[in-house]
Amino acid sequence: MRNMSKRPAWEAQREVRVKAEEEPSDRYGCSPDKRPLSQYIRFGLVVIDKVPGPTSHEVASWVKKLLELDKVGHGGTLDPKVTGVLPVTLQDSTKVVQALLEAGKEYVCVMRTHEDATEKRVREALSLFVGEIFQRPPLRSSVSRRLRTRWIYGVDYLEGDGRNWLFKVSCESGTYIRKLCFDVGEVLGCGAHMQELRRTRSGPFLEEEAVTMYDLTDALDRRDEGDEAPLRKLIRPVEDAVALLPKIWIRDSAVEAVCNGAQLAVPGVLRYETGIEAGSHVAAMTQKGELVAIMKAEMASGKIQAEAHGIVASSIRVIMPMGVYPKTW
Repeated sequence: MRNMSKRPAWEAQREVRVKAEEEPSDRYGCSPDKRPLSQYIRFGLVVIDKVPGPTSHEVASWVKKLLELDKVGHGGTLDPKVTGVLPVTLQDSTKVVQALLEAGKEYVCVMRTHEDATEKRVREALSLFVGEIFQRPPLRSSVSRRLRTRWIYGVDYLEGDGRNWLFKVSCESGTYIRKLCFDVGEVLGCGAHMQELRRTRSGPFLEEEAVTMYDLTDALDRRDEGDEAPLRKLIRPVEDAVALLPKIWIRDSAVEAVCNGAQLAVPGVLRYETGIEAGSHVAAMTQKGELVAIMKAEMASGKIQAEAHGIVASSIRVIMPMGVYPKTW
C-alpha cells in the first residue's frame, strides 16, 4: 500500500520555542516593510496572475524591463496556455527562487475524456493518484524524460458533464498535470487530455494575492507621480517567499558571521520553530524579521533546545548583504 500520509508544507503546524532572550539594537537593520523603496524592490518579489499566451520567461522579462532591473527569476514555469500564480523574484531576491521552485503547488484543471464517462468512474480514477506516484515528464517538457516519483497531496473533484471534468489538485513541485490527465484516461480506458489549467497556488502565494501586469504598470505610474503606496502594496518582501520554511531567529551579533558564510552555532540562536528536521531547509531571520540566509539544519528542533554547543545550521544561500549588521569577531 502506498504511503498517503505526506502533507503540503502550508498545512504544517509549528510553534515558536524560546532558546534565549536579547533586546534587538535599533542601530542596525530594519523591518522589511520599512526599507527604502529602492531596497524594497531589490529585496522584493511580485506575484503575477499570468494570462494565456506569453511564456513565463516573457512575463518575467516584462517585469524586469518595467522595473529597470538587472535580473529577475520566477518560481515555476507555466506553459503559454496555462494561467495563474507566477511569483517573479526581483534583483537580489532571485537567490530564493530555488525555494519557490521546490514549494508545493495547487491547480484547477479541466480534463476532457475521449468518450463519455460516469462521475463515479472519474472520481474513482482520480482517487487512485493521491499519494506518491510515478511520472515520466511529457514529450513537450523541458526536463529529462526519466521516470521519477512525485507526491499528489489531494484531488478534489468539482463537477463534470460526461466528457469535461473539473477538479482541483494539490501536489509536489514538478508534477505534470498534463501527464496526470493522460494517466487517468488510461485507467478509464477511453483516453483523456488536459483541456485547461490554472495554477491557484505556488508555495505560500495564493490566487487572490496575484496582480496583473496592468496593476504593476499603474503602480509604477503612480510612483512617478510621487505616490509610493500602490507599488509598496503590490511588491512583496523577500521574506514572504520563505513563509513555509521553518524559522530560526538569531542574535544581532551572529548576523554578520552568517552573511560571511559561517555556520550557525547554538549560542547564536534566540528562537526557533518546531518541526525542524536535520537535513531540512530553514530560514535564518533577524529579530526584526529580515531574512539572513536559507540554511540546512544540522540539528532537529528538540536537539536545539537540549544542546548548549554545536552547529545548528549551515548556509545554503546567503540573502542579506554583508555590512548591514556589525562584525563582532
